[in-house]
Amino acid sequence: MTEPHPTGAGDDLRRDILTTLLPGFPGVAAPEWLLRRLRDGLGGVCLFGQNLASAEQLLELNTALRRVNPLAVVAIDEEGGDVTRLFYDRGAPYPGNALLGRIDDVDLTERVARAVGEALAALGCTVTFAPDVDVNSNPDNPVIGVRSFGADPALAARHSAAWVRGVQSTGVAASAKHFPGHGDTATDSHLALPVVDVALETLRERELVPFRAAVAAGTRTIMTSHILLPRLDAEQPATLSPHIVQRLLRGELGFEGVIVTDALDMHGASGVHGIPEAAVLALAAGCDLLCIGSDNTDAQLDEIVAAVEAAVAAGRLPAERVREAAARVRGLGASAPALPASVASASLEPVHDAGELVRIAAAFDVTDAARDRLAASDRLGTVVRVDTVANIAIGVAPWGPFAVGAVAGTGATAGARWPDAADVVVVSAETPLSEPASLRGPVLVVGKDLHRHPFAVEAITALRAVRDDVVTVDMGWPSDDRALADIATFGASRLVGEALIRLLDATLAAPAVVASAPAPVAVDAT
Repeated sequence: MTEPHPTGAGDDLRRDILTTLLPGFPGVAAPEWLLRRLRDGLGGVCLFGQNLASAEQLLELNTALRRVNPLAVVAIDEEGGDVTRLFYDRGAPYPGNALLGRIDDVDLTERVARAVGEALAALGCTVTFAPDVDVNSNPDNPVIGVRSFGADPALAARHSAAWVRGVQSTGVAASAKHFPGHGDTATDSHLALPVVDVALETLRERELVPFRAAVAAGTRTIMTSHILLPRLDAEQPATLSPHIVQRLLRGELGFEGVIVTDALDMHGASGVHGIPEAAVLALAAGCDLLCIGSDNTDAQLDEIVAAVEAAVAAGRLPAERVREAAARVRGLGASAPALPASVASASLEPVHDAGELVRIAAAFDVTDAARDRLAASDRLGTVVRVDTVANIAIGVAPWGPFAVGAVAGTGATAGARWPDAADVVVVSAETPLSEPASLRGPVLVVGKDLHRHPFAVEAITALRAVRDDVVTVDMGWPSDDRALADIATFGASRLVGEALIRLLDATLAAPAVVASAPAPVAVDAT
């Protein structure tokens, strides 16, 4: 009889390294290499839209992942707004953070987060990389915007805490992001390294306020950002900076949970170092769970494990630091809600009535001129859809009223006249608007972050130059002067699209309905 080979120190280190890694993978079924890695101790997986085909398929996938490693973290970016994975094929049925901030009802925010958590738990997910607690102080921000609760630190703080409480009441762990704050950037860290050149005192008064609130609310994890703060660390972005991760987050804020990196395949983290070296630096900085990306391979994990092993052997990275990180990740996995036996479809998507849509629409910023132009006609003539390239976090999920049109029979406004009764013209950077004077009026322009896209500014300017029946709808974060936003919705989820249709129908058909709208009603998002 052959005696079992004893586990050596090298095997233990390798398992601990694997436990700190959180890759993504292509397809809707777990590849064999991923299942093997999970058996060997891989920390878990991060799911993206490409991994979801249906509720039943997702639960089957998550069941397979967690059965081979009961401590595996199954994480997903479900922010309950423009960034959605559960509803990537049809848009999210939630208001999104910016609108929740404008409504400013922390009970509502907590209920929405609880609904998100219940849906995730019902499908076997254990962590959501949400809420986004960044203070969106820069209206030109290309990656945060309506993912933020707002530009006011105190408002962002109270809603961040409410969101953490709500989602974690379901057993699903929250992840406040992107530490120490991605709101004052004009660069997308997926594509480059943003620089936030502010003093620590400014961070304490602005960016860190909602993170402190999230920590006080008990957030299980916090996600770091790939941004450079030269007055704190002139060489390394936050994810790779011991000063920011250990001294600021662990020390000053007193956070004791799992520190997660944003994806290391983003240029802001690995553009200089490459992913394996970025993984070494992130662990050395004090991060515990390393998101690798969305489309990773077995060979990539080999490279990362080898790089970390070499760093430990060379004395660059203490083995104890790796063990500490792995222990935190296993503790996070051990706290996960139980796997459900089957999908309870009725609980996955909240049902909203017309009164709830009125409340959401009441939080829009609508000019009197827009109401007057719409009230001058009983129907829309042309919808100009402004298609911009969404940042990688949002992806290509259906958005706004176009998501409503793509999902037959959903929502309180199913069967609404718009946009079916209007001509739809699509404008993009590759397809400019032609002959604006010939469009059937009134003309409704619908886009996101319109002021940030020169082709959109050009199209709106051309329309306004030749006609007086143009109404612009910005479903992103508008410029401070609202110059291109006659209607600003502060979100483009499917639910926000339904509320926009409700507003338009009421204004076009009977202006008095909007002018004398009933008082806000409580939204039951459970």
